[in-house]
Amino acid sequence: MDYDKLVNPTIKEIKPSGIRRFFDIANEMEDVISLSVGEPDFHTPWHIREAGIESLEKGRTRYTPNRGFIQLRQEVSSFLSRHYGVEYEPESQVLITVGGSEAIDLCVRSLITPGDEVLIPEPSFVCYVPIAQMAGGVPVTIETGPENGFKLTAKELEAHITERTKLLIMPYPNNPTGAVMEREELLKIARVVEKHNLLVLSDEIYAALTYTQEGHICFSSLPGMMERTIVVNGFSKAHSMTGWRLGYAAGPREIISLMVKLHQFAIMSAPTTSQYAAIEALKNGDDDMAYMRGQYDMRRRLIVDGLNEIGLKCFEPKGAFYVFPSVKSTGLTSDEFCERLIYSKQVAVVPGSAFGPCGEGFVRISYCYSVKHITEALSRIRAFLEEL
Repeated sequence: MDYDKLVNPTIKEIKPSGIRRFFDIANEMEDVISLSVGEPDFHTPWHIREAGIESLEKGRTRYTPNRGFIQLRQEVSSFLSRHYGVEYEPESQVLITVGGSEAIDLCVRSLITPGDEVLIPEPSFVCYVPIAQMAGGVPVTIETGPENGFKLTAKELEAHITERTKLLIMPYPNNPTGAVMEREELLKIARVVEKHNLLVLSDEIYAALTYTQEGHICFSSLPGMMERTIVVNGFSKAHSMTGWRLGYAAGPREIISLMVKLHQFAIMSAPTTSQYAAIEALKNGDDDMAYMRGQYDMRRRLIVDGLNEIGLKCFEPKGAFYVFPSVKSTGLTSDEFCERLIYSKQVAVVPGSAFGPCGEGFVRISYCYSVKHITEALSRIRAFLEEL
């Protein structure tokens, strides 16, 4: 059968994510230190697991409302209010999703019609471009670099806006660079957004892992941005709940209602057990979140200092749990560096080019792993560089 004539050509042309290639190679090797995936090495805190277990023991295994349990939506609203000063109505402005990734997909598909342009700062998480394409939109990437801390500037944003621009994706704190936007920088972005009547998808999945004194600034908290912004967050990073597959979106009720329709017919509802666990995480998990953030901050300083010491120039990340050192001094491409490193020293990291063309010449290294693993990885990378 000639499937080429039957399948969706847009999806056929989308390339698979390059993030997991070296993760998969690492899984087939022995004695490998993998710093390739953003998977916290902390177990989900016990009291959160207990809440999930209790829900199973009591037979709470039925479908939930499409929007998610009202108790969970109330806790999401409370969490966003006390941490970031934004107020959302649990009944109409919050949607519980299967991970933050589903929330991103629902948002883009609810807003984008064929030909609409979606502005995406890069390097950034790999899902934004293909999701925009699958919705019929036109992804327009905006290159950022170490000279401006991998941050989007108002000037660069303005330069990429056309009459077809509808949506701006704000991926901060950033994966893969760890870049964080400060309030004054965000205010300038907000003025451009308002001037050109844009909508904003603010992916804040790493919001709780911000290491600046100012802390995370929720984009919707800025003047005039509440009505224009859909905030996406979740439980994978801040609460070490990756496998529970739970996220949420908060935004204008008119947009959330559209997202609910897509969610209702594509997914129906988020996992029941995960929602019970998430209620506990938001009610009683702030101390866990603070502890893990402190541990990541210590590892961040360890790996940044270590990379700079061995000769890989490294921009200081202020959020998430990634570093993005330059490997240009080695004369290798990002992909060559990663391939030679894993096969010669059994250390897995990710090519920067996986996060957009402007990521070439860099690699992403995750530090959500133990100090022992980070220290050993630095030692092996040092030996690798000395042998080049």
